Amino acid sequence: MVRKEISDHIRSWQFIILLMIIIFTFFASMYVAISNLNSAISNTKDPDHLLIYLKLLTITDGSLPPFHVFISFLGPLLGISLGFNAINSEQQNGTLIRVMAQPIYRDNLLLSKFISVTILISTMFLTLSLLMIGGGLLITGVPIEFEEVVRILSYIIICVFYVEFWFSLSIIFSIRFKQAATAAIAAIGLWLFFTIFYNMIINVIAKVIIPKSNMFSSSPYSWIETLFHMAPSQLYTDATTTLLIPKVRSLGPMSMEQMAGAIPNSLPIRDSLLIVWPQVSGLISVTIACFALAYYFFMRKEIKC
Repeated sequence: MVRKEISDHIRSWQFIILLMIIIFTFFASMYVAISNLNSAISNTKDPDHLLIYLKLLTITDGSLPPFHVFISFLGPLLGISLGFNAINSEQQNGTLIRVMAQPIYRDNLLLSKFISVTILISTMFLTLSLLMIGGGLLITGVPIEFEEVVRILSYIIICVFYVEFWFSLSIIFSIRFKQAATAAIAAIGLWLFFTIFYNMIINVIAKVIIPKSNMFSSSPYSWIETLFHMAPSQLYTDATTTLLIPKVRSLGPMSMEQMAGAIPNSLPIRDSLLIVWPQVSGLISVTIACFALAYYFFMRKEIKC
């Protein structure tokens, strides 16, 4: 069943088109990064200037954003495109009832879809990362450091969970709505809400509440920052930025006491992982919660001709 799901995704035009867009943005970002690599390496004031392979994923001249910024927009679209018609299209075509008539457990169908997407996107991100490393070796001839390997692998894992979150969310809509177009609109609408309107709503609520309440007077902006960082896209951005830019020491504002005596150097991978662990665990938790909810809805769904 997993092989069948993977072959269906590979042959679908929606996956092929999004894959081509991601590959195009990847090579465009790599071209911009390689063009500005000499200036980034020669900047001795930057504590990360010797981490060449991390620079390939982060540096830009302003004409195009880095690759990890592209994925923050394209990752949800990839997950939604893989899941918005996963269940309802099979039910409309009549293949779901024939599959359920076979001597297999019902949950195996849902698990096969989730595992196939995990294998597919993991292979895609790993392949792109290997292409980036191979291109860097050919162009610079500098071997990759072990810390860079760990950071890039951690980045791939975060990307996989970020796409799987949107896939699990679109699976829920695919189970609840009979029409694939309705499921797609609902999933894209939720993505637009978190991407565009979520921060606006938090800002409006903050402006209304803060002047009329003294309960946040000691730290008036801490709760706002917490709400901002709860959005899935912000969880992904915070985690990837900290892992790919080792000089990032905090995800929030730092006081003068915290900055006093701080040495401007790169953080070890262990410290970076400790900083992003709340974001990573939050992203993993919402992914598991969405999949568990989809599992619950699918197991209680009535399947009939």
